[in-house]
Amino acid sequence: VLGLSPQIVSEYDLMLVQEVRDSDLSAVKKLMDQLNNASPHTYSFLVSKPLGQSTYKEQYLFIYRLAMVSVLESYYYNNVKANVFSREPFIVKFSSPHTQVKEFVLVPLHADPNNAVAEIDALYDVYMDIVSKWATNDILLLGDFNAGCSYVPPSAWPTIRLRSLGACEWLIPDSADTTVTLTDCAYDRIVACGSALTSAVEPGSAAVNNFQETFRLQYKDALAISDHFPVEVTLRAR
Repeated sequence: VLGLSPQIVSEYDLMLVQEVRDSDLSAVKKLMDQLNNASPHTYSFLVSKPLGQSTYKEQYLFIYRLAMVSVLESYYYNNVKANVFSREPFIVKFSSPHTQVKEFVLVPLHADPNNAVAEIDALYDVYMDIVSKWATNDILLLGDFNAGCSYVPPSAWPTIRLRSLGACEWLIPDSADTTVTLTDCAYDRIVACGSALTSAVEPGSAAVNNFQETFRLQYKDALAISDHFPVEVTLRAR
């Protein structure tokens, strides 16, 4: 079953993987070897340092097709005044010669479920920081925000500044189910911001990739791959 992981990754030109706990990168390198052996395309990766406010730490991992996407620059969001994030975003600017939007920024977040409302709200500050630092708002914020069910009830959404930001579109709806488990929650999200980026999104392309259905997997086999389904979006070709 684990052999399906490279197959799922190879469906994408650029992918964010979360909850990576692999400080020596042995598992990452094994996945990359499997991916590059199985795919006709060459993939590379960029991984964050281990992030977390306790001894438990996670890494953000970006996997991308070298012929389609390149990394321009990156930085860690580190606002000491508002140390609200369990794992601060590792912000990466990408370039693609093949999409209508030439450059765009990815902001990954794996929010602590017990602090999800505050963390999602603080993404507004990250957005403003990127605008100030890089003079662009073509930004894709994505990941397991834990943005649903009891962690972010409907009453909390009006307090979340990113939700009402006119420059942004929430591409995965509240009604989505991004979990492999028996819960029905829209934990994982993609938020597209900026006129160039939002206009470059292929209409109707944002979706949950239910690999359990695609590969007709038993529940336990799907769970062995991940307890969340990937969320995805397509950018229009140039």
